[in-house]
Amino acid sequence: MGYKFDPNAMYRMPTHFGPRTGPRYGPDGRKFECKDNPKSTSVTVSFLTNSEQLEAFLPPGFSLNGEPVVSVSGGYMKEIEWLAGRGYNTLGVSFPAAFNGEVDRATGSFLTVLWENLTDPILTGREELGFSKIYCELPEPLTFNGETHCTASWLGFKFMDMHVKATEQVQVQPPSSPPKQPSGERPLTGTLHYKYMPRTGEWGVADVAYAVLTPASAPNRVVKEHWRGEGTVEFHKARWEDLPTQYNIVNAFHELEIKAWRGASIVRTVGGKDLSDQRILR
Repeated sequence: MGYKFDPNAMYRMPTHFGPRTGPRYGPDGRKFECKDNPKSTSVTVSFLTNSEQLEAFLPPGFSLNGEPVVSVSGGYMKEIEWLAGRGYNTLGVSFPAAFNGEVDRATGSFLTVLWENLTDPILTGREELGFSKIYCELPEPLTFNGETHCTASWLGFKFMDMHVKATEQVQVQPPSSPPKQPSGERPLTGTLHYKYMPRTGEWGVADVAYAVLTPASAPNRVVKEHWRGEGTVEFHKARWEDLPTQYNIVNAFHELEIKAWRGASIVRTVGGKDLSDQRILR
């Protein structure tokens, strides 16, 4: 007789060994509060581009919302409780968008892709949350002579360079009560994603395809330090031989016109959330 699934537990493949721990399901099923972790540094550069180029990235139900400003952000996290004190790094590319469904309306940053340098958050984020996560190598930023340099690569091929010179410290405001998610006719706010999984054996057919939202509220996240300044980012054109499964992603960003740089920032925070509030948009 085979095993049975516990409806109150969380599973991922392989399921044969029982429920799997992760960011939303700890030992014995406990939750992680995310109050004193992770300790994060976010390095971001933004630029103005063409609306038409960004609209080509939008899935069904989505539209550009406001100026076509792209933000490229590297995140560097340490002391993560669900990883027993370990950390990992991320690289995301987003721009402002809106979702208009049969039931829901939502606005926020549409996260086109999120590179990460560790398998565990990639799998949990793709399967459970619907983030468009893939792997790359993301070393810690190098800071020298007042400039911070971030890079991204895949098996030795460097596909991104980001430079930030943060010159002005922003006064950190004291924590305030988290905003409530609107109801009724007002749109939801947060980070927008599109979850897609192909159907096995029918490769052009979706097993899962829908929009999802990470609500903006993060009551446990405390900003410790905020700097702003100027920066640049460059995605290097890749051949199929350089990035066999990602070259079209990197080249799409390489081809974006940069009309104007829109500033840069470095933000250090403590705390966050386990993203259990992730929801499907209909």
